[in-house]
Amino acid sequence: MASENWPALEWEKQTSVPNTVWGAQAEVSAQRATYQSSIPPLIAPRRPIPDAEVAAAADEAARELSRFDAELGVRVNSFAPVLLRSEAASSSQIENLTASARAIFSAELGAKSGRNAEQVAANTLALQAAIGLSEQISSRAIAQMHKVLMAEQSRHAPGEWREEAVWIGTRSDSPIGVEFVAPWYERVPELVEDLVRFATRSDVSPLVSVAVAHAQFETIHPFTDGNGRTGRALAQSMLRHRGVTRTVAVPVSAGLLADIDGYHAALTAYRAGDINPIVRAFADASLRAVGNARELVRTIDDLRESWNHRLKARSDSNAWKVLDILTRRPVLNSATAAAELGIKQPNVYPPMQALVEAGIVQSKAEHNLGPFWRSDEVLLAIDMFAKRAGRREYR
Repeated sequence: MASENWPALEWEKQTSVPNTVWGAQAEVSAQRATYQSSIPPLIAPRRPIPDAEVAAAADEAARELSRFDAELGVRVNSFAPVLLRSEAASSSQIENLTASARAIFSAELGAKSGRNAEQVAANTLALQAAIGLSEQISSRAIAQMHKVLMAEQSRHAPGEWREEAVWIGTRSDSPIGVEFVAPWYERVPELVEDLVRFATRSDVSPLVSVAVAHAQFETIHPFTDGNGRTGRALAQSMLRHRGVTRTVAVPVSAGLLADIDGYHAALTAYRAGDINPIVRAFADASLRAVGNARELVRTIDDLRESWNHRLKARSDSNAWKVLDILTRRPVLNSATAAAELGIKQPNVYPPMQALVEAGIVQSKAEHNLGPFWRSDEVLLAIDMFAKRAGRREYR
């Protein structure tokens, strides 16, 4: 059922000509192969009004996000990096890109941990860019998020609007008969500018604004690939822009993981003119994410406390300082450890050996990269966070 004040998509006829067919044969094929591409409404001047119950849930979820963000207070430096990576991993998982926490953190240090881990690491950088650009949301900022995300995948034109048809469905060769065809590429620049004008309004309830903007972005599908991850990065940017979060990226995507089918159904409902399901999906996801993140914080706090009793190093040893570093960077190499401690690289080895002997970290030599030290306990806590969120098997 469509919302009273929100229009459904319109459609326009397109002609599909297979790339492998040319000349007179192409003209004959073109007459047969037609399909409908979507025409999303311009939303900048529209005011989304969800049902009262849904609006109340969105407002409560926004307050809970802000409350959790404030709870971290002075400890934000410890937990913000872990939560940011959890959001990157969860957002990637929605696109079936799965990797263990160990693989992701190792990939950030240059280890060959598999393509999925490298793409999740790239998503972390895109989220960092999104947060950094949150002060002024613009089409250029959105393009920059995508450019960072897809930097190593040049065939997808990182940071550039698509110039071809894209669609959602099982077919990769043709848009004929697929689930949804995004708007014709020539419409993309105007639609994105309109989306930005909507996203920067202050007269729409924050989480309603985020949910609707996200659904509109996914409907526009402005890039050839990476739209889901970029769209969820935009959601984080908007949460920061609206002041819902000020210090951390609460892993809302982890909440969406609990019901991926429901998330996709909500996007479909939005395209039919009903904003209620996508607003409800973001509200529910936010509440689930906060509960899950609180459990992760408690687990890491407990681990950190236990290390105080296990480490037997001298009181002036740098090993004690490394304990706090491990809660936010559970995989270290000598260069990052030295940079974090502000010491020369050779001086890293004695404190790290003390942590190995205490069973707090494990050491492994990475090919051509020297030793990596990892806290399997913190990595397990992050993987358990992902499991609670609904992550499927690692790839």
